[in-house]
Amino acid sequence: MYHFFITYQDFLIPLLGGLLLDAFIGDPHRLPHPIRLFGSMIALCDRQFNRGNHQKRNGVLVASGLVLLVFLFLLGLERILTPYPAVLLIINTILFFYAVSNRSLISEAVKVEILVVKGDIPAARKQLGWIVGRDTSQLTAKQIRTATLETLAENLSDGVIAPLFFYALGGIPLMMAYKMVNTMDSMIGYKNEKYRDFGWFAARILDDAANFIPARLTALLMVLFPPSGRGFRFIRKYAGCHSSPNSGYPESALAGILNCRFGGPNVYHGKLVEKPYIGENDRDLSHADVLRACFINIRVTLTMTLIIILFLFY
Repeated sequence: MYHFFITYQDFLIPLLGGLLLDAFIGDPHRLPHPIRLFGSMIALCDRQFNRGNHQKRNGVLVASGLVLLVFLFLLGLERILTPYPAVLLIINTILFFYAVSNRSLISEAVKVEILVVKGDIPAARKQLGWIVGRDTSQLTAKQIRTATLETLAENLSDGVIAPLFFYALGGIPLMMAYKMVNTMDSMIGYKNEKYRDFGWFAARILDDAANFIPARLTALLMVLFPPSGRGFRFIRKYAGCHSSPNSGYPESALAGILNCRFGGPNVYHGKLVEKPYIGENDRDLSHADVLRACFINIRVTLTMTLIIILFLFY
């Protein structure tokens, strides 16, 4: 783990400070954000290099170059600021805060759920469209809740546990390098004509590899504390059914805990996609299910943080 190379204080302050900032503030939409900078960098490379006869090669070079650039820049910044530990701690705490997003994930899910409870389905569809990739314009209340729960599970892995995992392994430089990988996947990882070749390496290689352990770790933490026998069974039975090699793990864990069914047909960018079902109990989903999923996200985040701290002092 990364703490072998720095002091406990240098490791713990960004970890705890960043999590507290996320818990109390959430994603600061109006402040400069490194992920928005990442998005601008990716968009620029997309315009410049996603053309011609060598799109797959260009995609490999762009994805590798951007990840290395982020990692080496932040590693170099840490070396430069070593004589100024207070400044470095402040910067690392802020960057950690920007890299985790559990408060924002839960807040966005709750916004959707409040509208569903009020019966304002058109507004709930529109609000849901901000956090999912599927077409939400025709979804029923049940489908809206299904999409909300799926996104809570999947983004618990991508937006919280994976950044924590990479922070434990390589500090802020590796954590932010992962965020670049994840941002590339969300921007150029589509399986359409435009990005099939250019985004192949970023999505199918880098993102799938980076999330391999975190997705399985997330699912394990979801069903282990407290133990859920059905959650374990769902992971074994359904995790491999998902089109993604990773997303099926946290989704099947949550479906097992709630004893419900995820997946099925959805429209993405005007195209009907038949996703395999995860679970068999096609029951109505309730307000309590969404609240329970939010509490699961908080519990798993706290458990992962405790595990990292225990390893730190081992």
